[in-house]
Amino acid sequence: MTAQLTYEELATLMKNGAGLTVDPLAMESRPGSAFDEYGLDSLGLLGIVAVLENRFGRPLPADADRCKTPGEFLDLVNNTLVTGA
Repeated sequence: MTAQLTYEELATLMKNGAGLTVDPLAMESRPGSAFDEYGLDSLGLLGIVAVLENRFGRPLPADADRCKTPGEFLDLVNNTLVTGA
């Protein structure tokens, strides 16, 4: 586990939690693409948030499950991990 969540880790979480196969390089090249373009709905994202909260031992911001894009989600998660807020 890294101190920062990567696109590769996010793709793995999407596979494990929602059964979606996503190319992390494609997602990284288009960070503004909507999660629904990959087939991830709000319930799937909520599951990913729960996994990350357990992994890092701290809550993510309340609006983490409302992020619309992978880039927005990674920014929020990684900023939270850096600042501890």
